[in-house]
Amino acid sequence: MPRKKKEECKKIPGWLISFGDLMSLLLTFFILLFSMGTISLEKFHMVIKGVTESLGGRKIYLEQKLLNQSNVPLEFPDMYPKLKRKKMLTKALLQIEQELQKDGIEADVIQHGSIIRFRLNTDKFFPPGSATPYPEFVPVIFKLCRDMKEARFTVVIEGHTDNTPIRSKKYKSNLELSAARALTVLKMFLQCGYPEKYLAARGYGPYRPLVPNTTPQNRAKNRRIEFVIDAS
Repeated sequence: MPRKKKEECKKIPGWLISFGDLMSLLLTFFILLFSMGTISLEKFHMVIKGVTESLGGRKIYLEQKLLNQSNVPLEFPDMYPKLKRKKMLTKALLQIEQELQKDGIEADVIQHGSIIRFRLNTDKFFPPGSATPYPEFVPVIFKLCRDMKEARFTVVIEGHTDNTPIRSKKYKSNLELSAARALTVLKMFLQCGYPEKYLAARGYGPYRPLVPNTTPQNRAKNRRIEFVIDAS
């Protein structure tokens, strides 16, 4: 009699192979999630150290006992110091603006992002065609300097004129006159103790008017000194 063939093992269903592959991928995925969710305390401490010091907080030194803790203590005694100084300076400039307007002197405070512009009309501060200020102009500049000096921001002093042809033996153009006026104000800032490294002066003459030089009123608006304060 012929021998009976041994029965072969049943083949694994195809779906089971795919299911096993899927489970392996899921396991790998969750292991990756777990590894990414585990934060190195030392690296986290270094990030917190940098952020804290850049925002004006106290300096954090790497200490092993601190790394062994689950909570990292933070102190921010001077949080956002530049924002506080900017707010303080803006308040002082707005007060000066109101005082000058009461005396009939046109002044404006303009804010754009981190830049503050204090705009001052020069008709009552400089004689026509001159960069030598009237005596009553000096206390106003020194008051501005004292308030700005407390904030310790970079200040660019800009001189602007209208387009009326200049009649002066000392200055050949409005551009020279505007630069001389800006430099005069800068020297007054230095006299009141403003750090020289935070100051600059520029003269633009009639080339950056606020309004068209078509009427006497518009030309008066364009004759100005601007203090451009960088609070960034």
